[in-house]
Amino acid sequence: MILRAAAAVFVKDLRTEWRTRVAINALLLFAFSVLVLVGYAVGPTRLTLEDRPVVNSVLLWIVLFFSAMTGLSRAFVNEEETGTAAALRLSAPPAAVFLGKLLGNLALLGVVMAVVVPLFLALMSFGIAAPGLFLAVLALGGVGIAAASTFIAAIVAKTAAKGALFAVLATPLLLPPLVAAVTGTQIAATQPDLVAGLDAVRLLFAYDGLMVTASFFLFDAVWRE
Repeated sequence: MILRAAAAVFVKDLRTEWRTRVAINALLLFAFSVLVLVGYAVGPTRLTLEDRPVVNSVLLWIVLFFSAMTGLSRAFVNEEETGTAAALRLSAPPAAVFLGKLLGNLALLGVVMAVVVPLFLALMSFGIAAPGLFLAVLALGGVGIAAASTFIAAIVAKTAAKGALFAVLATPLLLPPLVAAVTGTQIAATQPDLVAGLDAVRLLFAYDGLMVTASFFLFDAVWRE
């Protein structure tokens, strides 16, 4: 029942986004603009070989984080703006609504990552020594960003200053996984051994599990408030 309802919410959001393309255009436009600025201001030739892993790891996750802040906050804003939130509350259980919205945000963030990450690696001449570790960090970091963003979007959907409040709440909540993701990316760029980055992977996995579990338990109160 919950999985079927979550799939229906997910498909509805995909159809809505396909018609309007508001969130995906905002995500990609912001990410592309930041990539151009980063490439122009920093570029691979302006960094020493020793500094590239650290600086590029930080810049990559800054681009992904702020891109997510641009588009993922609209997960529940659309429902409130179009007046469909009440109908959604009546037609699907809270757990299904959260899961469907989470899958939608994961899909959006996955598209952005698929475009931004290869461009960033090429633009900055950012070599990866452990591709498996790098992909694991990207996947787990993306899940953490999407889960936290989806839950916070539900909290701020009815407020007046949605964008400002979303950023204020999201930044401290996402700081731990971002630090772990930057560390894991740096290790993946410098060490070919997958074991070297297991601590970062474990931290991201633990955060994702805690964030998703807590969101499912708390979402009912937030959604029906």
